[in-house]
Amino acid sequence: MPVSRTAVVAVEEIFALRWAVLRTGLPRETAVYPEDARPDTFHIAAYDEAGAVQGCATFFPDALAGEAATAYRFRGMGSAPEARGKGFGAAALTAGLRECAARGASVVWCNGRVSATGFYEHLGFTAVGEEFVVEPSGLHYVFVTKDLDRP
Repeated sequence: MPVSRTAVVAVEEIFALRWAVLRTGLPRETAVYPEDARPDTFHIAAYDEAGAVQGCATFFPDALAGEAATAYRFRGMGSAPEARGKGFGAAALTAGLRECAARGASVVWCNGRVSATGFYEHLGFTAVGEEFVVEPSGLHYVFVTKDLDRP
C-alpha cells in the first residue's frame, strides 16, 4: 500500500483519521483543535492507491520561543494503524514542510512524542529542551527543523 499522493485538504477530509488514531476512545470533540477554525491553518492528507486517507497533519503559524523567524507548528499528525511504517506520516509531514515554506515559514516545529524521536530526526528535526508531559499522550519534546527544502 504505497503513498499515492498528498494534498492540502479541508479538515473534514482528515478528521476521522485524526480522531481514530490520536484520540482513540475519547469523545469526538477532543479531536477538534482551536486552530482548525483559523483561516491560516492548513491540513495535509496522504492517500493510498484506493484514495483512502492513511496519513494526516495540521499546520498553522505559531511563533517558537527564542526564534524571530516566521514559524509554523504542526499537530494532529498520524497514520492509520495498518499504514504505519509505510511512509504515509513522512509523506504528510514532508508535504506540509513544503507548503509551510511556500507560505513564508523558515522554521517548523511541534510537540512530538518522545517515542517518535527517531522518526522526527530522520526527517531533519532536532529535539530541543527537556521532556514534558502532554495529557493524555505522555512524554514529549519540542522538535524543530529549519530544513524545509526536503524532496
